[in-house]
Amino acid sequence: MNANEYSDGFEDRVTCCDCDPRYSERKCVCKSERIQKALKPNKASLNCGTSTGTVIIPVGTPAGVTFTLATVNVNTKCMNHPCIQLEFASNIIATAATLILNFQIFKQCGNLMAPIPVGPIWTFSPPVVTEGGGFTNTFSFFVCDCDTTCDECCNYRVVVTPVGLATIGITTISNSSLAAIIIDRTCNN
Repeated sequence: MNANEYSDGFEDRVTCCDCDPRYSERKCVCKSERIQKALKPNKASLNCGTSTGTVIIPVGTPAGVTFTLATVNVNTKCMNHPCIQLEFASNIIATAATLILNFQIFKQCGNLMAPIPVGPIWTFSPPVVTEGGGFTNTFSFFVCDCDTTCDECCNYRVVVTPVGLATIGITTISNSSLAAIIIDRTCNN
């Protein structure tokens, strides 16, 4: 291996000499620098999902019932080592309600018969409740899924599940959004 065959992001060395013509001996100061070669950009994609609309969790909804809030489709074709960051946001409005909500992202790819969970369960606990038991709040989180192969089409969805006893009061989840940022993690020198 010669000196120019290493792979540290630099191409070759360039030597520049600055000589002072006033001296008969031709005093020269030379500097040697390495030139950094340009890296090829990694492939990236942004997919914005669709909301299923406003979801109303009515009075008396038993714990464990699930509601889908938003979905996004992701295509990782033409990527070598895809990694997907999923970002979710919503508004939660409750009238005379006190309940805890669990949010979870699921993915279903190719020929999978059942969706599999991605990341942890995110829990929303209501803030300090004012007189009458109502509140308005935003809720958001993001999860990375780097356990995806190339040439794969996946559907991601956010599901909410009330926790505990049957729902007291009415809870509305609106303006739900799910976006996917897909990056090819291949190092392109």
